[in-house]
Amino acid sequence: MIAFVFPGQGSQKVGMGVELAEASAAAREVFGEVDEALNQHLARLMAEGPESELTLTANAQPAIMANAIAVAKVLEEGGFHLSEKGDCVAGHSLGEYTALAAVGAFSLTDTAKLLRLRGIAMQDAVPIGVGAMCALLGADLEKAQALAEAAAQGQVCEVANDNDPGQVVLSGHAEAIDRAVELAKEHGCKRAVKLPVSAPFHCSLMEPAAQRMDVALNNTPPGPFRLPLYANVTAAEVTDPATERDLLVQQVTGRVRWRESVLAMQAAGVTHFVELGGKVLGPMIRKIAPDATVTSVIGMDDIEGLAKEIG
Repeated sequence: MIAFVFPGQGSQKVGMGVELAEASAAAREVFGEVDEALNQHLARLMAEGPESELTLTANAQPAIMANAIAVAKVLEEGGFHLSEKGDCVAGHSLGEYTALAAVGAFSLTDTAKLLRLRGIAMQDAVPIGVGAMCALLGADLEKAQALAEAAAQGQVCEVANDNDPGQVVLSGHAEAIDRAVELAKEHGCKRAVKLPVSAPFHCSLMEPAAQRMDVALNNTPPGPFRLPLYANVTAAEVTDPATERDLLVQQVTGRVRWRESVLAMQAAGVTHFVELGGKVLGPMIRKIAPDATVTSVIGMDDIEGLAKEIG
């Protein structure tokens, strides 16, 4: 069984998508449609930067999605259809929207607009400097939760991402995250690193953004999808569009249960994970499911290799 998975924020880099656009009309169509949907030269920003502008949440989210969908469309151009080759899909945070677009739940235009709004809403939810995030290395979920409780001291400090057996991310008020960094070693973590993010994603401080996404997803709900999806907030299979709409709203403030999602897919029989558009999830999956086959697909050589490997 094969799972196609899609990366989240942090996988963007200047130059993304250039090789695909040069080699494939299908990729150029994807980038052109996203540019038109957003009324912006996002493809140029992806190709040329500056990095500081590409990293802005409102740009990074649709850019990462567009890059991954371009990979999928190039595969389809060669006769490799995800819905025929795969058994399920999943995505990390914004990658869940990419996964839904890849299996037909959202149009490309709607996905780009939803992710632009999601990025703006998340940025607007908390003034810059009020929130922060940190990655705990050498920490499991139990240690991370204990540390978050100790560091909160009346403020918000919550587990945002359970990425793999040795990496958990905390999110919340900046002072609470600073306390968590100071207390990390006392709680058995190897080290804690503050993340260069502009907002505290996936914690209760994001509630204003969740409310905005609730309205947006009422106006643009997901339709039927061609493969089951493993949702971030439940780490369980979803096939019903109405259920998934509600989970996308919850996802804004909820924990990204990536480690559990990979284990759930493995328990369901997935033996091969294929990451489209990045090389971020692959290393996490190898730590979670060492026996699984993991393939990351970004450029044309990767695409040709995957087509030969899976056929």
